[in-house]
Amino acid sequence: MKKLVSTLMILAMLIPSVGAQSTDIFKKKKKKKGKTEEVAKVKTDSVANRKKDALQPYARVITGKAKTMNGFFKVHNVEGRYYFEIPDSLFGRDVLIVNRIVKAPVDMQKRKVGYPGDQIGDEVIRFEKGNGDKLFVREISYIEHSSDTLGLYQAVLNSNVQPIIATFPLKTVRKEGETNNYVIDMTDYIRRDNKLFSFESRAKNNAGIGGMVDDASYIDTLKAFPRNIEVRTVRTFQRRASSPAGAGTSVSSAPSSPLTYELNSSMMLLPKEPMKSRLYDSRVGYFAVSYKDFDENPQGVEYKAKITRWRLEPKDEDIEKYLKGELVEPKNPIVIYIDPATPKKWVPYLIQGVNDWQKAFEKAGFKNAIIGKEAPTDDPEWSLEDARHSAIVYKPSDIPNASGPHVHDPRSGEILETHINWYHNVMSLLYNWYIVQAGAVDPGARKPLFDDELMGQLIRFVSSHEVGHTLGLRHNFGSSSTVPVEKLRDKAWVEANGHTPSIMDYARFNYVAQPEDNISRAGIFPRIGMYDEWAIEWGYRWMPEYKTPEAEIPHMNKWIISKLQEDKRYTFGTESDRNDPRNQNEDLGDDAVLASTYGIKNLKRIMPEIMNWTYEPNEGYAKASSLYQNIVGQFNLYMRHVATNVGGIYSTPVSVEQTDVKAMEYVPKDIQRKAVIFLNKELFNTPNWLLDKKLAERARINTYNAVFRVQSSILKQLLSKNTLDKMTNDEFLNGTKAYTANNLFTDLKKGIWSDLQGGKRPDYAQRNLQKVYVNALISMIDKPKGNSSSLLGMMTSVLSSSDSPSEAPTIARGQLLELRRSLASAASASTGIVRSHYLNLQALIDAAFDAR
Repeated sequence: MKKLVSTLMILAMLIPSVGAQSTDIFKKKKKKKGKTEEVAKVKTDSVANRKKDALQPYARVITGKAKTMNGFFKVHNVEGRYYFEIPDSLFGRDVLIVNRIVKAPVDMQKRKVGYPGDQIGDEVIRFEKGNGDKLFVREISYIEHSSDTLGLYQAVLNSNVQPIIATFPLKTVRKEGETNNYVIDMTDYIRRDNKLFSFESRAKNNAGIGGMVDDASYIDTLKAFPRNIEVRTVRTFQRRASSPAGAGTSVSSAPSSPLTYELNSSMMLLPKEPMKSRLYDSRVGYFAVSYKDFDENPQGVEYKAKITRWRLEPKDEDIEKYLKGELVEPKNPIVIYIDPATPKKWVPYLIQGVNDWQKAFEKAGFKNAIIGKEAPTDDPEWSLEDARHSAIVYKPSDIPNASGPHVHDPRSGEILETHINWYHNVMSLLYNWYIVQAGAVDPGARKPLFDDELMGQLIRFVSSHEVGHTLGLRHNFGSSSTVPVEKLRDKAWVEANGHTPSIMDYARFNYVAQPEDNISRAGIFPRIGMYDEWAIEWGYRWMPEYKTPEAEIPHMNKWIISKLQEDKRYTFGTESDRNDPRNQNEDLGDDAVLASTYGIKNLKRIMPEIMNWTYEPNEGYAKASSLYQNIVGQFNLYMRHVATNVGGIYSTPVSVEQTDVKAMEYVPKDIQRKAVIFLNKELFNTPNWLLDKKLAERARINTYNAVFRVQSSILKQLLSKNTLDKMTNDEFLNGTKAYTANNLFTDLKKGIWSDLQGGKRPDYAQRNLQKVYVNALISMIDKPKGNSSSLLGMMTSVLSSSDSPSEAPTIARGQLLELRRSLASAASASTGIVRSHYLNLQALIDAAFDAR
């Protein structure tokens, strides 16, 4: 700190202020003025006067040729130049700028980099009058917060000066009553690559974007509305050259190949008075805005977050009714329009997907709180780009996806508007999911093209899921794990309750149901469930009795604890914890082994029918090939669901009042062992039912390669440093109650190395799996760097490789030594390709152990 202060003092002495420059650096001795000096002075005064009079009359700037748009400030287009007319009443008001991709280069979409609809940056700005005839744009941050309660407010402001990121010379000023309107020319700034109306630097890096090509970039349109200004630009960028493997971006193309994007920038005027926030709680899944609070902890800093939600409040005349528990309509309901470009036959299903949430909002005390509507086609004033209008936007694109983003006020978390992206080709995704997961129980799925009613109901489900995101809800991957697997085969129960308590889960369809269960689509499809209704109630219940978000905390905590004690189906399971087997996407039920067993039974029923269900006259086998790949993909999901239990850790967010709940515990030993036994049986013992010779010949599919990729990825997951480290920690904490690394290797060898334990000679598939096993262990052992013959060099490498303790390299080395002895013995007793295979594995181990 002393060094820093000294450095700053030196810099202060070396860099004079502006005033110092004018009085000291340029001070000269007075000379008698001659004629030359007199002429020079006249010229100087003339320039000074011109600068002083730089402001032009309003009519000279905003001429009769101007096309004026009235938004929350006026925008003028004068012969291709765009002028913003900013009233001083907007000075100090927060304006949110959100940048999104409208159209992207095709090859970038294929690489999943920069989809249309993706947000590529956002900023909060303020306009303010600068020194002289200038207008400043200042970037505003809300990541730090303090009020005056502890006298910290000014200190926080002083240490977080908001930067000026753009300066504009004033062109003219117009007086309007008590208001001064300041006019600036934005044309050149918008045209150039800039911080406000283009990619933020991180998004550029992710997409492999270089510098902008100015002469291939332009302003397309600019429109003004009461709450927002919309700027549409076309920007062409140089593409950065490919990075070496592992060096960052995965984009690989010649640097001279340009990338042209169509971008949309929304400037939204934020409410003058921010909505009262609701603080985030990790036990209910909401998107949130994080910030540092300097008030909460007088001896430190609290890291907190506000959930994102719409502002729903009862009308003034209905407040008493609301507080008595009567259902009332909100002052401003959430209205989501359907893009007029949407194919007409799908519009009713999209609307129904929106309206399905009305029941959930009734739990929060509001009726008709959310409404789906067709967009008006006879109102010239209505625009999809107007921020007052939220919409499901139809995109005639081959992207198999849908997304539900929203724009929110960073000060409070208030959601201001949403444009849900519905890509046409999401229907291909729905087709593949449904035929694979429900084809065994729903005859309507057994065809190359679904009827409109089935596809419409699938679209309705996607609509509801994405609308859930726009209401602020995150994915609840843990929801399905709260349902007993056998309940998913109980026709009456599952049709009444649904196969998952949350539509925000990735629990697509009920793949557990068997044909003999006779379960209808009511028990196969996802729906808005009891968790969703509870989450909406928790987030949207209006609570005027609490004056601040902090005052709500004790009540909210008790409420959550009570709900979780009432029924575990109110549980939220985060989508970001890969170690908790309860929080997996695409899974069902509380027992992965049992659920996957039922799922495999159904896949075995579909496999022989691939050719029949995809048959179309005069067509090839593309659909058959696609269906097979999706069956293998579904099989891979089942294997992953089971494998994640091995070394798994249950993580449960709790408050100190939940003394009966463990925040962390390892998956019980018997569940882990059962998982490995299942994998030995269903995966590592080659699933020949997936090796269809006829399909391979007709559709030219290498079915064995497809299966081997699943075997290899799951085996690598089991034999990884991450898995072994978790097992080591489990053993350290729980001793003999833990499923240890030694238990894992003992159980795996019964399947993968059965030949070394008196079993039959390994076939082609088993030999390949054994090689993956050996290479996975080799990848974990410590390897010396530099002078490999130096023990010191090896130890230095080991100690510097990681600060985290790990016995995975030790375990791997011990297993390889033991395996090498067994291979040497087996090689001497074998012949042909099997002997060569054993010798090759020995050589791989020897090479890994060779210190030279």
